[in-house]
Order: sequence, then C-alpha cells, then structure tokens
Amino acid sequence: MEPISLVASDIDGTLLLGGATAIDPEIFEQIRRLKQKGIAFCAASGRQYTSLRRLFAPVADEILYICENGAISYRGGAPVDKTPMDRALCNRLIAQILARGDSEVLISGADTSYLIPKSPKMVDRMRYFTGNNVAVVSHPDEIPEEIIKVSAFCPDGAVAAEPEFTPVWSPYFHVAIAGEAWVDLTLADKGSGLRAVCRALGIPLARVMAFGDNYNDLPMLEAAGRPYLMAGAAGALLRLPFPHCANVLDILRTL
Repeated sequence: MEPISLVASDIDGTLLLGGATAIDPEIFEQIRRLKQKGIAFCAASGRQYTSLRRLFAPVADEILYICENGAISYRGGAPVDKTPMDRALCNRLIAQILARGDSEVLISGADTSYLIPKSPKMVDRMRYFTGNNVAVVSHPDEIPEEIIKVSAFCPDGAVAAEPEFTPVWSPYFHVAIAGEAWVDLTLADKGSGLRAVCRALGIPLARVMAFGDNYNDLPMLEAAGRPYLMAGAAGALLRLPFPHCANVLDILRTL
C-alpha cells in the first residue's frame, strides 16, 4: 500500500457532523501533526475559498483548498487551477433556476457569490451562516468575472430537483447533489480539483486519502488511492464499494 502524502476531506456531512457549524479543534491539531510528518491536508468543498478559510482559521495558511466543487483550487493563497463555464449557457441555466418557484440561484466567481435573491433571507444565509463574500446583482450580465459554478438552492430538496437539471445540462456540465437543498453545476468536479492539487504538489493520486459523504464527492473518492465514505451517507451511496468511516478523526489518528 502506498504511503499517504495528502489527506483531502469534504466538509459538510464529513468533518461537520450532526449539524455542527465549527470544525472540531482536534482536526487542527491533527493537520499540524500530519504536516510535521510530511502529509499535507486539503479542504475539498462546494464552499467558497473565503468561507473555507474562515472555517479553518487556525491553520488557514497551512492547508490547500479545493473550492466550488473543484472549479478552483488554491495553494499558498494562489489559485493553481480554475475552470470557467460558458457564459451563454450559464445565463440559460440561471433563468431556469429563477423560474423554478421558490428556488434561488447562487453564481460563483473565483471568490465572490453573486445572488439574484427572491428573498433577503438568501443573502443573510450566504453572508452570515455560510460566511461567503456576497454581491447582489439584478442580472447575470452585471457579474464582472468568469463564472465557475452555478448552484440551485431548492427548498423542496435537491433529490427532487436534480432530475429537472440532469437531462438538460449533463451534456454541458457536471450536475451534482451537493447538500440537502443544493444542486451544483460546474465544468469541473472534486476529482479534477484533486488532480490539480496533486500536480501542484508533485504527488501521485495513489498517495491520497480522501473522505466524503455525498454525490459531489464521488469523483474525488474514485480518484484517490485510499477513499473513505462516511457512514452517514445516503443509502444508495453506501452500497458503493468504498470503505466506511464514522469519524474522520478516527482515521487521521492512525496516520
């Protein structure tokens, strides 16, 4: 078995369990311990770079980041990879989401979340609960940078909403359930993000340990040499041939 050089972990439902909103401080201790052993740590999430840095504040400058479900990755505060989407296709997708009842759209730039909110609660959710940099626009043409992810926030649930997006958009984008109410569409995925990080570090994928719990984690788990699926993942995922893990810390302590 290859020695581990990188640990890549999803956040929500993986490091954050049972509705937790803050990272267990022992995770930071383990990240520092592993760094001393030559093992890097990478936060891999659908979240924005700024949001992830806030979550990992005690070690923010010591880790790598796969953000926006792989659409942009960071090392040492600088992007190592970015995958922009076609603007005309994005505009069509955004219109579909906005036409969908109470659904909200989140449009991601490199480190800004652009909202066209139907309710001010959406702005508060992304700014204060998720901790994103947020800008409110009235039309996608007002967004001054490349779009790297478009997300649909679906109050009726992502599982119910996903079939409305996959048949139309899978020829163009990756469509992934990214949370209880989120459907994410990107040109990249966490697998391509992991490959970018491994290229930047000069390590093979076989020496990566990865943790995830949702459909958007599958490309990363499939790419990693030593993948773990969280025991709290959806039943359909638990039938896939990955080892199960109840708590990431249980595995990190063994490295």
